[in-house]
Amino acid sequence: MKRSIASAFAGAAVALLTFSGGAQAQTYNLTLCGASPGGLWSLLGAGVDAAVKTSFPGSTVTYQTSGGGLANVGLLDNGTCDLAIIHDAEAKLALGGMDPFDAPVESLATVAQLYTWAPMQAIVNADFANEHEISTLEDIATKELPVRIALNRRGNIASAVGESMLNAIGASVDDIKSWGGDVQFAASSEQGDLMRDRRVDMILNSLFVNHSSIRELASAIDVKLLPITEETAQKVIEEWDIKSYTIPNDAYDWTDQDVMTVTLSAQLFARADADNQMVHDVTKALVDNIDQVSGVHGAMAPLDVELMAGAGTVEYHPEAKAVFEEAGY
Repeated sequence: MKRSIASAFAGAAVALLTFSGGAQAQTYNLTLCGASPGGLWSLLGAGVDAAVKTSFPGSTVTYQTSGGGLANVGLLDNGTCDLAIIHDAEAKLALGGMDPFDAPVESLATVAQLYTWAPMQAIVNADFANEHEISTLEDIATKELPVRIALNRRGNIASAVGESMLNAIGASVDDIKSWGGDVQFAASSEQGDLMRDRRVDMILNSLFVNHSSIRELASAIDVKLLPITEETAQKVIEEWDIKSYTIPNDAYDWTDQDVMTVTLSAQLFARADADNQMVHDVTKALVDNIDQVSGVHGAMAPLDVELMAGAGTVEYHPEAKAVFEEAGY
């Protein structure tokens, strides 16, 4: 994925001026790059559209499907979209020019953080866990277990972070295979079937707490949720610039403790050279109409202005920063 930064794309947003009774009202026609249709990101796109429409009637924020956050880095960089949703770990790769990027991408600027609660969840078949007396993810490496693990498909950031978690505990893909186990790479929609059919013993994926797929899996077979140690968490956090996360015991009726892990977060980005007024207005619309975004799905209920202002991987666009400072953050 080649980086293409061109000032010609500055102010890619189309701002239209309309007049009513001598008053000037600004409207926007923007494109927001997300991921697949029908998922949470498409709902977030609808929420951003509703927020902007509320503050600037007649505006439109069109959701564009894509291959996800890594693809969105390139789409935003070359001006295909005005706004994009990208995970923090994906932005980290882009900033460092790490694979799949062939050079550092310097065009990103944060507009708002959208969520921080997509934790990596290590869900293991309870029969396997009991047979091998597993209580933490680290036990897999300590005991050199022949575990069959499903990670997300290659090219998905959750897969890369999951592999990093395994490396951090001393259980690389090659190690696991040498112990008689296996690591498969499968889409989230396929992982539940792999577990139910006993083709894998564990899934390690970024999922919202109490996601419907987890409920369905837990209703079919007995499962356990494995924590990681603080040491493991810090290794992964340092590598990816992501956050730690504690899944509370009361999140599931089949757990018996709080579970420490790490989490992926998602932010709304614009280009660093985007039109200042557009970034200011979009950010202000999100602050003033946050309920339009937090109300798109039950998983978004914790979103507030403080969280929107709390991203750390990529610097905020100056206009977005000014809006949050004005709001007291």
